Amino acid sequence: MLDIKDLSFLEKQNNFDFKSFLIKIVGYWKWFILSFIITFSIAHQVNVRKQKIYGIGTTISVKEENNQMFTSNTSLIFNWGGTSDKVQMIATSLKSRSHNELVVDDLQFYIDYIIKTPYYYKDVYGQVPFKITIDKSQKQLYEEFIKLKFLNSNTYQISIPFSDSSAKCINYFDNTLSHVTVKKGEFVKTFKVGQKVDLPFLNWKLMLEENPAGIIGQEILIRFNSFNNTVIKYKGITIDIDEKAPSIINLSMQGTNKNRMVDYLNSTVDVLIKRQLESKNKFAENTISFIDETLANMEKELKNSGDELRDFSKNHDIAEIEEGGSNYKNRLMELDKEKDAVERKIAYLNSLKSYLQSSTDFSKLPAPTIAGIEEQNIAVNVAKLIDLSIQRSELLYSAKGGIFYERKDNELQSVKKVLLENISSLRSVLQYDLTKVDQKLALLEGDLKQLPESKQNYLSISRKYDLNNGIYNTYLQKRSEASIIKASNLPDVQIIDPAKDVGKGLLGPKTSVNYVIAFFLGLFIPLFVVFLIFFINNAVQNIDDISLVTQLPLIGIVGIKRTESNLSVFERPKSALSESFRAIRSSLQFLYKKQSREGSKTLMLTSSVSGEGKTFCSINIATVFALSERKTIILGLDLRKPKIFDDFNIRNDIGVVNYLIGQKKLDEVIQQTHIPYLDVITSGPIPPNPSELIMGDSMKEMIDRLKENYDYIILDTPPVGLVSDALELDQYSDVTLYVVRQNFTKKEMLTLLNNRTKRGELNNVSIIFNGYENKAKYGTGYGYGYGYGYGYGYGQSSGYHVDDEPVGFFNKLMFKIKNIFNR
Repeated sequence: MLDIKDLSFLEKQNNFDFKSFLIKIVGYWKWFILSFIITFSIAHQVNVRKQKIYGIGTTISVKEENNQMFTSNTSLIFNWGGTSDKVQMIATSLKSRSHNELVVDDLQFYIDYIIKTPYYYKDVYGQVPFKITIDKSQKQLYEEFIKLKFLNSNTYQISIPFSDSSAKCINYFDNTLSHVTVKKGEFVKTFKVGQKVDLPFLNWKLMLEENPAGIIGQEILIRFNSFNNTVIKYKGITIDIDEKAPSIINLSMQGTNKNRMVDYLNSTVDVLIKRQLESKNKFAENTISFIDETLANMEKELKNSGDELRDFSKNHDIAEIEEGGSNYKNRLMELDKEKDAVERKIAYLNSLKSYLQSSTDFSKLPAPTIAGIEEQNIAVNVAKLIDLSIQRSELLYSAKGGIFYERKDNELQSVKKVLLENISSLRSVLQYDLTKVDQKLALLEGDLKQLPESKQNYLSISRKYDLNNGIYNTYLQKRSEASIIKASNLPDVQIIDPAKDVGKGLLGPKTSVNYVIAFFLGLFIPLFVVFLIFFINNAVQNIDDISLVTQLPLIGIVGIKRTESNLSVFERPKSALSESFRAIRSSLQFLYKKQSREGSKTLMLTSSVSGEGKTFCSINIATVFALSERKTIILGLDLRKPKIFDDFNIRNDIGVVNYLIGQKKLDEVIQQTHIPYLDVITSGPIPPNPSELIMGDSMKEMIDRLKENYDYIILDTPPVGLVSDALELDQYSDVTLYVVRQNFTKKEMLTLLNNRTKRGELNNVSIIFNGYENKAKYGTGYGYGYGYGYGYGYGQSSGYHVDDEPVGFFNKLMFKIKNIFNR
């Protein structure tokens, strides 16, 4: 830490008056207290006027859950593009418009529950013991406050101040706006809890969730907002993907109502999981739908072939016909099944190729396994197409999903191209297999022609029936498998940590931070103001300012004049101000004695510029000499701006100028005053050449003649900073008093004074500190009232007397700090 003793070193190095600056800071302690009061009051008002902001979060994981839809090693939803891509897609989906529309619609978050406080409107969703359920197909009053008040536990009243004869309404079924005619004025109506509100502008049911006793008589505001604007608001949900565990997604929200955020976060995850399952079940649903259509057609064929076989059996002996033909029947059945399987595969491939070439939505494709295709490439690529198609459709309305939508579309086109090549390749193989089966059937059917006609007809009918029956049973089995798979699907999203209000999560306003900021602002604002005052106001403020600029002795300190005229000592001889002039008189006598000056003595008063109190000090110093019965005379030598005569009620018709130019004798220009032993020679009429008059021999002659009759001669001269008259008069002066006025005289003027004394232009110079006012007791001015000054001697700039001890805590504290600085 910097020791006070080191200040002088820093002052020399940086030309900065640390001591004066610290003293000034201490002197303005009331400013600091006022500043702290203001800043802490503002911080308090800010804290009470701001709603508390909370943060709520939930954590989910994205994990690939396989389902054996196609083969034992083929999953329905593939991780096309890697885990990070699926995570990114889910994160984008959570911020999509389509997803948030589902959540907002499910929660009906376009309805506000509000209580008006003295400073803001408070969202009380989840804090009121009731909930409103609306009829989405009916109109609701749009963006207007509906006042709701419980009259008792079973009755509530609504009131709406209609300012116009038309009211805007919204229909949440299609989010359209319309106007209805209403009666201008206050609408008031009472309803029962659970009763349907059926009005042209309101349609709801209010249901209690708990006893409303706590809010009876309290006014709750209900408002229906824009559906789209509400969705946009909740699209701002924050989603962070864990860098260390990319499959972990953290969802968070900030707001004023924790209940609303908890419900929304949990609901958004539930909707996501539901949509994930729907996506994964889409393939199974497509397959089941395809099988159901096929089974419906197969039932007709099976019924027809069964009827045909039954009719044939009525007219023939089936046992006799089957004898010897069973071998052919079994061989034909095997070949028919083999041909049907190949044809179904070819038909599926033809249909798939046509669909790929003519459609852009591939989410409705059935599984290849229903056609018996076990080809790995076909099954994998069909699953990829379905997955990518679903993902792309989810990204279509996402505000930030454009880049992912384009990526999915490119991936889809690549998979489609590969799948078309796979179809072409497999179709060639199947066409070859079909030709082989047809050749075998042709040979076997050639052998059948050698059998009797009845056996040939029976084999044909039974062959058709058995084939249809086998296919029908196969499809029934596949439908059962698809239903099982659909029921066993698991979502890829798992909840790790659901959103919950655990009593924490406060984000702001940081009341403690605001008070800390208020403290520093309360400290630095006045500190900065004092800093500006210290540098911008370069006037002398205290004794230290004088002692730091000049080594000239401070002979006395003069306080503020409390009288109308300048005759303060004569009018109030017992005042502290009078005592300060008596202290100056004592110090002057010491100076004259040190110079061994006997007889008449001269004293010249001057200053830097006009207005520093030379005439005031001249009159009162002359007065204290006169009151001690010493013959004293004041010479008004400020020939350009005469002043002395007004205070003594004398005229300025004749004076120094008249004597110097030879118009009047000395006795004729001397005027007596009403103060005993005190005479005055005014300056007289303003001459055109005052400097030349002062430099003449007449001036020396006048001084010499006055010394013969007066003990003290006071020369009131013009400022040395403006004219050189005082420099010419210095030769007639035994002691020169340089008047410095608090908060008026510039420090640079004291530097000029130093230069004049060094060059010998002014001699035997001492300083009077005039107009001193102790604005902060025991602070800026080291604690004295007007500074009586007893004990001041030549060359002293401190060591003055302090009469009274400070009173009060702050005064005592400042007094102690002052003593530290003095040391």
